[in-house]
Amino acid sequence: MLASVIIPVHNEAQTLGACLTSLVSQAGRFPEIEIIVVNDGSTDNTADLVLSFPGVRLVSQSQQGPAAARNRGAREARGEIILFTDGDCLPLDNWLEEMLAPFRQNSDLIGVKGAYLTRQQALTPRFVQIEYEDKYDKLAKQKYIDFIDTYSAGYRRQAFLAAGGFDQEFPIACAEDVELSYRLANLGGKMVFNPKALVIHRHPQSMGQYLRKKFKFAYWRVLCLKKNPTKILADSHTPQSMKVQLLMFPALVSSLLLALVSPWLAWISFALFTLTLFTTVPFVAKAFHKDAAIGLLSPVFLILRSGAQFLGVSLGILNNLRARTAI
Repeated sequence: MLASVIIPVHNEAQTLGACLTSLVSQAGRFPEIEIIVVNDGSTDNTADLVLSFPGVRLVSQSQQGPAAARNRGAREARGEIILFTDGDCLPLDNWLEEMLAPFRQNSDLIGVKGAYLTRQQALTPRFVQIEYEDKYDKLAKQKYIDFIDTYSAGYRRQAFLAAGGFDQEFPIACAEDVELSYRLANLGGKMVFNPKALVIHRHPQSMGQYLRKKFKFAYWRVLCLKKNPTKILADSHTPQSMKVQLLMFPALVSSLLLALVSPWLAWISFALFTLTLFTTVPFVAKAFHKDAAIGLLSPVFLILRSGAQFLGVSLGILNNLRARTAI
């Protein structure tokens, strides 16, 4: 089975070398594998680095964004299966084997999703890792999924191209993979989660970085759901508690402000805060079992996350309304 690994990069020379070293080593065990790096307008020494790896194909283009770079790689690919990872990821030694195995076992599959690991020891990345694992637990319970993110992704090339690839209306690496997943699922495509297909990644190192990322994802998820409205209520990877917390955040903030004006209304704030904490209990219990410190801090992370997401969703909706009005 000929397969193509596609890595879109923009100024990622510092991390790309480790990624390519791992993939080249694995490809030596799979002679039917090709590795393609799509250089999306890098201004560092990314191109020279890629050329130092014999057998790795370099495709260069002006900067057009990660969706366009991935689509370019898919068009250039010769493989029946196309695999995606990112230049800041380090695929484990069995990543290729685990990504390809489901395709070999089931000819009806059009997509496979892998998983993240991290070696970071700071509090924020430890929380982020458990946050991912919470979603993985949800995915693992389902025979087929509707979500594949591009750090560890595989598709049958024919199905990918027939669906139009990644939507280039998304200018940055944010929600374009979710949108494609929803679109493929709506077309009846069968996709699965393989938690053994692991890549190591650096999660946001600080709370500020984490909240900015959550804001950005929420902002672009509005466009994704606008294009796929059937996924607003539920999908295979988003915990319903996250949606509840997002909706409760403005009510909690509003009640706190009202309590400053009318202190006798403080009981409303207390009730809403208690209810918000109650929604975090399942995650906190799971996190505490894995990492006691993160378990104790999880309510803070989750409440701040809901604030960043609410702001992102609100601005995303306003932007889409403004765009509609301008038409």
